[in-house]
Amino acid sequence: MSAPIHRLTVEDLVETVESVVASETDQIANMANIAALLFEALPDINWAGFYLFKDDQLVLGPFQGRLACTRIPLGKGVCGTVAQQKTTLVVPDVHAFPGHIACDAASASEIVVPILHDGNLIGVLDIDSPVKNRFDADDQAMIEKIVSAFEKTLTA
Repeated sequence: MSAPIHRLTVEDLVETVESVVASETDQIANMANIAALLFEALPDINWAGFYLFKDDQLVLGPFQGRLACTRIPLGKGVCGTVAQQKTTLVVPDVHAFPGHIACDAASASEIVVPILHDGNLIGVLDIDSPVKNRFDADDQAMIEKIVSAFEKTLTA
């Protein structure tokens, strides 16, 4: 297999994710491919991946980037807060976020989107950047579309 000729762009990202997950039902396979696509397409990020809700906590799932925290309690850090509140958070400066968990000291900003199925928490998609104020409303809308495409693949 040769290297791709065309590098994935942000403009292609949502459509590519939708295409990749459309015919695959395995959660882990889809999460792994989404993390890889995000890591390739998004500029100025240093981590993209998933935490899964298991045993009343978040447990590390497929990701791209440096070593990550393995378990995060609900309500702790950005990911745990998103999991508890079931709402997206865009954090311009993670060091100013109360209770921030520094898995990678290089991270400066973060976006975390909850993954839900029939209103139940499945996990979160977490993207970190070494640049403060990296994520804006357009990024939030795009990442939420990606999570929505993933949620459509979930079955009971």
